[in-house]
Amino acid sequence: HHTATQVDIAEKKVLEVGSGRGGGASYIQRYLKTSSLTGIDISESAIQLCKTSHKIEGLDFVKGDSENIPFLNDGFDVVLNVESSHCYGNIEGFLSETYRVLKPKGFFLWADFRTRNEMEKLFKKFSKSNLSLIREKNITTNVIMALNELSKNRKEKIENHIPKIFQSVFMSYAGIKGSDVYKSFTEKKFVYKSATLQKIK
Repeated sequence: HHTATQVDIAEKKVLEVGSGRGGGASYIQRYLKTSSLTGIDISESAIQLCKTSHKIEGLDFVKGDSENIPFLNDGFDVVLNVESSHCYGNIEGFLSETYRVLKPKGFFLWADFRTRNEMEKLFKKFSKSNLSLIREKNITTNVIMALNELSKNRKEKIENHIPKIFQSVFMSYAGIKGSDVYKSFTEKKFVYKSATLQKIK
């Protein structure tokens, strides 16, 4: 919600790159009233799950690569990317593709985490891209607060549904309080930011 509401996306044509299991895309389409939202993910199984789990008017899911987005130029008002870009091998390629598929004056809405050094490098890549940085915000404190709120419920679900041998991996992935990922935020090894960029030309 935070990332998608950096600009008004109501009645806009939106592309989410890295849509995962589709929960974020479903939420946005239901509550933020875009004209359409297309989610792409490199995982075929994730796309199939999304298609069966989120049958909502105006919402679609397509298999696609962040560095080779399967759509024509100037097709979207907004490109959304949440906690996905840290997995990409070629950020410059992704930014170039984002620019290509955005309409003139379109927005790129982004949020993700990195080590402090990697975050600094990423924003230098933002500045060298054809997209103009409009806004950035450090939301690490907000993320820690959210993890504190979610930890108890997540921990119970992992303990009840995941084999014990895999529980520690799931705990870390979920950012459970006390996990390595959680400590990386509280010890300021990781920083979490959001940003708004725009295709000016």
